[in-house]
Amino acid sequence: MSVSSEIFNVQLRDQTGTAASVRLRRTGMVPAVLYGHGETNRHLAVPMTEIKMALRHHTKTVTLQGAVSDTALLSQVQFDHLGIEVLHLDLVRVNLKEQVEVEVSVSVQGESVGVRSGGILLENIHSVTVRCPAGEIPDSLLLDVNDLDLGGHKTAADLVLPPGVELLTASETVVVHIEKPKGGGSEVEGEAEEVTE
Repeated sequence: MSVSSEIFNVQLRDQTGTAASVRLRRTGMVPAVLYGHGETNRHLAVPMTEIKMALRHHTKTVTLQGAVSDTALLSQVQFDHLGIEVLHLDLVRVNLKEQVEVEVSVSVQGESVGVRSGGILLENIHSVTVRCPAGEIPDSLLLDVNDLDLGGHKTAADLVLPPGVELLTASETVVVHIEKPKGGGSEVEGEAEEVTE
């Protein structure tokens, strides 16, 4: 649930377009556009290794240094058709105190009672939308499932929200539920009484 900010050592791009982007990616850099706050759009090149590190840490805000000194929100990441290689980044200038709306991943913690009874924990959604200061975006939101029994569920309202983080996803949205085991349910009352008409 820590808040992390990665550093991108950026260079300016003097050429844009598909061919230039392909050449750039061959050098281990990814084309990016920085925009927002009414300032001029800047065409940048960001090292692929730094992007992969930020994605691995679920980082939302990044510190830009090198050709540009700024703080930016990782707005949009475009992947190739296999979802592996990053093709392009959209970066939005932010003030760390300004309120932003972002998607944050859910981190399920604990072993539920229902799973220990043979049930299956299913995640209905893997992230929720929140509003908070750009400098305080959590890496993930915790959801404790230890007390979750067969047939039970947890909603977005059960997520642990750090101070200053407001949930925008509907609070009644089901995040996880425990499905009863199929077939071997003789100990579960009422399962054997199937009515066939």
